[in-house]
Amino acid sequence: MSIELETAVKAAEAASKIIRKYSEQNKHFDIELKGKNDLVTDADLASEKEIIKIISEQFPDDQILAEESASNAGLTDARTWIIDPIDGTTNFAHRFPVFCVSIGFWEHQQAQAAVVLEVNQNELYTAGKGEGAFLNGIPIHISKQTNPGQALIATGFPYKELDLLDDYLELFKSLIHNTHGVRRPGSAAYDLCCLAAGRCEGFYEYGLAPWDVAAGTLILQEAGGVVSDWSGGDNWLFGERYVAGNHQVHSFLLDEIKKHIPAGKIER
Repeated sequence: MSIELETAVKAAEAASKIIRKYSEQNKHFDIELKGKNDLVTDADLASEKEIIKIISEQFPDDQILAEESASNAGLTDARTWIIDPIDGTTNFAHRFPVFCVSIGFWEHQQAQAAVVLEVNQNELYTAGKGEGAFLNGIPIHISKQTNPGQALIATGFPYKELDLLDDYLELFKSLIHNTHGVRRPGSAAYDLCCLAAGRCEGFYEYGLAPWDVAAGTLILQEAGGVVSDWSGGDNWLFGERYVAGNHQVHSFLLDEIKKHIPAGKIER
């Protein structure tokens, strides 16, 4: 395990202790609205502060791109940590039990190390570039199910940007008819880790931010998965339109997206 991955694990575990303190002890926390249906809680702020503290102590010159404190959403070739202190804040605020700490380390605009820690089940997903993906230290791999009709698909529903809602619901209806089912856990980082662990075969969503997918994508890729934007290109980190799966289901989802989303809305 690289020093970057070790540091990310340490930071994620420290953050999860803070989150559990708020959650398990039913501790009161303040909830603020950053925008329509976009929540931030005291736990988000406290856990992000702890993550940044631990990373900065080990790597004081590295750049930080974190959800609650980012002044911009750009990425350079510099060493950069992309952090979501609680992915699934709406779940957390409602005490719905799926939310994660997500930490990705990037350099030269490529993911190098990743940690996603699902707090409630204490599931620690890790990956280093070229080193495979792991759940609590055990190697994980994507599902070998290639038949879309037997595939389980994960997704997220839009809550801030609703301009695609009608088309998105048509896509959703088609997938209900043509797959084994569609699930919505409420955390993109968790969705990608479930995909990496073979629990589902595909994932799609729009309106995602870099910190939602920066860590989970490396875990998925190291488990054998494929990821792209909705046009099949590489603009998934900042392009806000994301689709992933094993090779066959990824292709199937791209075809379904093209059938139901107007061409002018495929890209942001």
